[in-house]
Amino acid sequence: MHLYSLTLQKATCITKAVQGSFAGTKQQEIVVSRGKILEILRPDPNTGKLHSLTSIEVFGLIRSLIPFRLTGSTKDYIVAGSDSGRIVILEYNAAKNAFEKVHQETFGKSGCRRIVPGEYLGVDPKGRAVMIGAIEKQKLVYILNRDASARLTISSPLEAHKAHTLVYHLVGVDVGFDNPMFACLELDYEEADSDPTGEAATVAQQMLTFYELDLGLNHVVRKYSEPLEDTANLLVGVPGGNDGPSGVLVCCENYLVYKNFGDQPDLRCPIPRRKHDLDDAERSMLFVCTATHKTKHMFFFLLQTEQGDIFKVTLESDDDTVTEIRIKYFDTVPVAASMCVLKTGFLFCASEFGNHALYQIAHLGDDDTEPEFSSAMPLEEGETFFFSPRPLKNLVQVDEMENLSPIMACQIADLANEDTPQLYLACGRGPRSTLRVLRHGLEVTEMAVSELPGNPNAVWTVKTNTSEEFDAYIIVSFTNATLVLSIGETVEEVTDSGFLGTTPTLACSILGEDALVQVYPEGIRHIRADKRVNEWRSPGKRTISRAAINDRQVVIALSGGELVYFEMDQSGQLNEYTERKEMSAEVVCMSLGSVPQGEQRTRFLAVGMADQTVRIISLDPADTLQPLSMQALPAAPE
Repeated sequence: MHLYSLTLQKATCITKAVQGSFAGTKQQEIVVSRGKILEILRPDPNTGKLHSLTSIEVFGLIRSLIPFRLTGSTKDYIVAGSDSGRIVILEYNAAKNAFEKVHQETFGKSGCRRIVPGEYLGVDPKGRAVMIGAIEKQKLVYILNRDASARLTISSPLEAHKAHTLVYHLVGVDVGFDNPMFACLELDYEEADSDPTGEAATVAQQMLTFYELDLGLNHVVRKYSEPLEDTANLLVGVPGGNDGPSGVLVCCENYLVYKNFGDQPDLRCPIPRRKHDLDDAERSMLFVCTATHKTKHMFFFLLQTEQGDIFKVTLESDDDTVTEIRIKYFDTVPVAASMCVLKTGFLFCASEFGNHALYQIAHLGDDDTEPEFSSAMPLEEGETFFFSPRPLKNLVQVDEMENLSPIMACQIADLANEDTPQLYLACGRGPRSTLRVLRHGLEVTEMAVSELPGNPNAVWTVKTNTSEEFDAYIIVSFTNATLVLSIGETVEEVTDSGFLGTTPTLACSILGEDALVQVYPEGIRHIRADKRVNEWRSPGKRTISRAAINDRQVVIALSGGELVYFEMDQSGQLNEYTERKEMSAEVVCMSLGSVPQGEQRTRFLAVGMADQTVRIISLDPADTLQPLSMQALPAAPE
């Protein structure tokens, strides 16, 4: 027996987010992990709204995500580490709008285990290799390449294990086209494990270790390792080769440190603190989230502290030797699990608590009066820089995605007296806490808002061609006018649709393949695809009171209870049936069924009368407009 579960509503929490050109176009997308769901989002560059392209249930737990691109390619692949004991490489197929599995290599047991890789991923910036690491001991390196058909290939795993070692983080180091290199934050606990006094545990130091993949000999070596003065939690790869000085930024407790090989001295810059901070002044400060933005001519880093403050970090270099770390307060947003800077100028923040947000980067913060701090500024040991937090200045929020996580409490009750109980949730943390009410039903997403000149009495949506996927017009009827709105990126009023705007509309629809029909009190307007208009006017002073339409037939009821029937012929012309049907009472409602596939017409018309009856009228050519049956009702039909 194989069991799996599907939730009615997908998770709203985002644990990982990465950006890249996954569709192979110039547009960038964001791939997010929602625990066991993988989803791809695309921000609209014009409106700034995030649109979900596709999401897939992986029936497992996604522990890590990273994008990579083969040298010379224009498309990014996705590497996923999970609890399956496998490394999976996915490709987004834009034509099928689906993720396709390119490779799936098994290396260990399933489950989230300490020594089974999957928790950490690091990729060579040139796309030549990927390292997947466990929390303890095991690290594997896979070589990535192309075959003769330009398909992605993956090698057998190369081991980079080290026993009695805990891993805190790992990244790929940008070394240009030299042998791929990976940096790891490690802690050797062998001595601490064998020391019953506990002294060895107090003096154990974290190590920054560099692993090199020798492409010639096809094996991984520990090239260099050095102890860290301060406890570190994150590594950030610095662009290298022709793009920058290479090396890594080590995010330590209270400090940001730059390290590299060779003659490069270590640079150490304190993490700025808030002036008059309400938190414990002695509390240490950590960077918890990072994002890197790189262009052909410059790069910078956005680093976020655990208080939500984002700092812009740049490096000053002289002939590939970094001389200074510069750090400047950028803005404050809710603490993020992941941040992505897009080339279109957007910043996506997947919040740990509360709703996720998409921001437009309005300014890079270069020209404002905000003080800039530097590692070259003299400070005594233990001293730091101070800044004043402020409302958003460089960022402008353009979109928001709902996130219920974390749900701290839940109650089910029918407080609104809706017969169906509602779910009352206490969500979030601290000042971003919310009380949310969940109801059963389908969610409606607001796409556009247009102010109306009055109170409408009816609204329809119509296509201009049956082959189109989406409706083209919104028809809004008022007591003395009709408004036609065009549906596109925005909703705008149009005047060349062929609809009569100086009268209310009783009914409208697409007719045939590409024509439109509008029924209004004084007549019927048949609008062809080439904008030619045929009109039928109601006789004398009688007006049309009710109408029923499908894509080949039109039935109207004139005041006084007379039915007039129209049917479209093979040439697309709307023709009136020679006879009319006089009903015994006023018609209050009518309905036509849709035309069955392969047939010319629907055979039945339902008519509700003011004498509290419903009558079924035949539309068959053999007995057109003849009554077939009648049903009396206890009240007037609607």
